[in-house]
Amino acid sequence: MSLVTTIITIAAVLAIVLAIVAFWLPQMTPDHEKLSPYECGFDPMGSARLPFSIRFFLVAILFLLFDLEIALLLPLPWGIQLPSPLTTFMWTTTILILLTLGLIYEWLQGGLEWAE
Repeated sequence: MSLVTTIITIAAVLAIVLAIVAFWLPQMTPDHEKLSPYECGFDPMGSARLPFSIRFFLVAILFLLFDLEIALLLPLPWGIQLPSPLTTFMWTTTILILLTLGLIYEWLQGGLEWAE
């Protein structure tokens, strides 16, 4: 059995065991005290769930998406053992073009414009 097959088998068995354990653990019953926000021993002054603009969420998701893709792009020349550096350059260029097209699409759809 190869190393990759062994690792995949162990990961699958571990995932199944963890899912079974999570299913059989007793369910917690939430009550008012457990659901209320903790404010250093004081009674809560107001609601902990304040409304916020959905634009913050959208900008955060876009940042995480592009940041993650760039973080995965940086080790590309060392991670991919392609026969020639030109092939690696072409893959990198393709990924950067896709990222740029995604950014342009978000810009044209108005995802980056901040409403007053």
